[in-house]
Amino acid sequence: MPIALLEGRAVARVAGPEAAHFLDNLLTARAPAPGAARYAALLAPQGKILADMFVLAVPEDGFRLDVPAPLLAELLKKLKLYRLRARVEIEAVDGLVAGVAWDGAAVPEGAPAFEDPRLPALGRRFLIEAGAAGGLATVPEADWQAHRIALGVPEGGRDFAYGDAFPHEADMDQLHGIDFDKGCYVGQEIVSRMQHRGTARTRVIPFAVNGPVPAPGTPVVAGAKTLGQVGSGADGRVLATVRLDRLAEAREAGLGIEAAGAALVPEPLAWASFPIPGTER
Repeated sequence: MPIALLEGRAVARVAGPEAAHFLDNLLTARAPAPGAARYAALLAPQGKILADMFVLAVPEDGFRLDVPAPLLAELLKKLKLYRLRARVEIEAVDGLVAGVAWDGAAVPEGAPAFEDPRLPALGRRFLIEAGAAGGLATVPEADWQAHRIALGVPEGGRDFAYGDAFPHEADMDQLHGIDFDKGCYVGQEIVSRMQHRGTARTRVIPFAVNGPVPAPGTPVVAGAKTLGQVGSGADGRVLATVRLDRLAEAREAGLGIEAAGAALVPEPLAWASFPIPGTER
């Protein structure tokens, strides 16, 4: 049964009597109830993703934020800037390791755990003391990344750039990372406008690769036109950020889609409500 430890993750603690209200005013999704978790993001006022995270509500001790480690220091700085006079404690939590178990594997006993709120097939995530993590992993993290890519789920820093992508472009609207009926949060007006006007032309979508898997950052092209760029890839598949309107034009013109000479064929996403040109039945 596959269990992987995820390098490059870090944990923050947000607690205090006003912690839930504080997070509600900042993040794209509501703060979860005790024992539950949500996928959410902190946005810039212009609506771009500064950091995405898993927010786990720990009974009687506020929330744990499972975030990419390179973003932790800046995220803490931003949260403290927004704290003002709110009765909230904000700090890094050292000594915790993030992991994931999928395909029926059991999470370690006693570790705070939660079903991945983006997609149940991704498995259950958990946080465990570093001293108890030795020997726990049954597969390398690369197996987990391949599993994620096979499901078509983007990951920040691999498939979209922090500070540059809107939530819709990272498919957060499809992966339960945005509550469109909750109150205001930073960047909310931009996100709501994109939702109601249907202006999200750029998306991360999967492609089957006929040839060597292109490296991240490789341009995706059709004829002389660039559609986007490749993100993460494994096992003959890549995720790529592309303009869907340009992909549709290329398909209508009968042009092949390529990256570094390898042919790309768009694949459907079972969990997505938006159409992917070239995958119509």
